[in-house]
Amino acid sequence: MNGVALNGLRVLVVEDEMLVCMDLMDMLSELGCIVVGPAARVQQALGIVEQEPIDLAMLDINLGRETSYPIAERLAALGIPYFFSTGYSVVEPAFENKPRLQKPFSERQLSSVLMSLGGSIHSS
Repeated sequence: MNGVALNGLRVLVVEDEMLVCMDLMDMLSELGCIVVGPAARVQQALGIVEQEPIDLAMLDINLGRETSYPIAERLAALGIPYFFSTGYSVVEPAFENKPRLQKPFSERQLSSVLMSLGGSIHSS
């Protein structure tokens, strides 16, 4: 399913829960994506953003005592698409219109968001 368009898509994973992170990495690999990171903290993720080529990012909003909003702002400034993967329904007003997947989600739902945001990046 749409795997060809996602093959080689470099996806930054920002997630602080290790088991969730491992599941996300497995799903992304199954879809043909290349996992960048993962990162569990804002500074770690920002360092990766500055040093690694990234096509797209998936950001858990709540990273312990911090949020991923500073990462989202940097990605937006660089023109890198991103979406939030979160267990929370409340998002800061500045980010309400950004794509998000409500946890838990399926590989099919993940694929759909990846296709809508980045499927054409890699093939262009």
